[in-house]
Amino acid sequence: MTKTKATLIGFTAVLMWSLLALFTIGSAPVPPFQLNALCFAVGGLLGLMWTARRGFVVLREVSWKVYAFGTLGLFGYHYLYFTAFRLSPTAETGLIAYLWPLFIVLFSGLLPGERLRAPHVIGALIAFAGAAVIVLTRGGEAEGSVRGLVLAFLCALTWAGYSVLSRRLGAVPTESVTVFCLATAALSAAAHLSLEETVWPADASGWAAVLALGIGPVGAAFFTWDIGMKRGDIQLLGVASYAAPLLSTLALIGAGIASPSWSIAIAAVLIAGGAALAARASARVT
Repeated sequence: MTKTKATLIGFTAVLMWSLLALFTIGSAPVPPFQLNALCFAVGGLLGLMWTARRGFVVLREVSWKVYAFGTLGLFGYHYLYFTAFRLSPTAETGLIAYLWPLFIVLFSGLLPGERLRAPHVIGALIAFAGAAVIVLTRGGEAEGSVRGLVLAFLCALTWAGYSVLSRRLGAVPTESVTVFCLATAALSAAAHLSLEETVWPADASGWAAVLALGIGPVGAAFFTWDIGMKRGDIQLLGVASYAAPLLSTLALIGAGIASPSWSIAIAAVLIAGGAALAARASARVT
């Protein structure tokens, strides 16, 4: 598989994550950890069906340390994310949580064989500014807390660390993500039973939204992201990830849930410009 193909496959995860908000709204009133458990269970089952083609022996060959790493990455990120917004449901919390693409770009410079150029960093900062325009203009629902903001920062570090360290596990088959998903589903179920009241989807459309989440944004996306992180252009993928909040907003507009505004146009220019700068830098490196 070429680096370009792996990068394109990795970007499909960003496209799927852009539908996360739309499907999450459709899955209401299911609480976060219960929703997480259901979706990761669906994603894990899909992974089992995919792994069956190659044989489950490939899963037995993976070290338990890798499974622990992957599970901590997926569950740890979502646990910190949900808890941060529970404590501080503000735009600032969302913005801090969205530092992870910038951290991916910065951390990638520590990887052997990777060359981090100034345009990568500048492009990431420009794209982050575009994401900031979207997140901050959405506003928040309540006053935040310092603890929530700290957890949002840890959330961003967790996902960036998981993504970048996945590069060091290039020899580990992507099928291992199946176990990450199933283990995350089990831990999410435990968190749900401890912290939340069980509430099932209200109707068929709610169940369809849960299924769609498990198939895409909280399922296949983690498999394609794994391919992108291990074999693709990690700096370019980091910057391109800022397209997710923009595409998410456009999806909400298309569904009639949000309204178009000038801030979206400004964000689009910033994010596209940042990604273009990073892409140009990557082209020069190769």
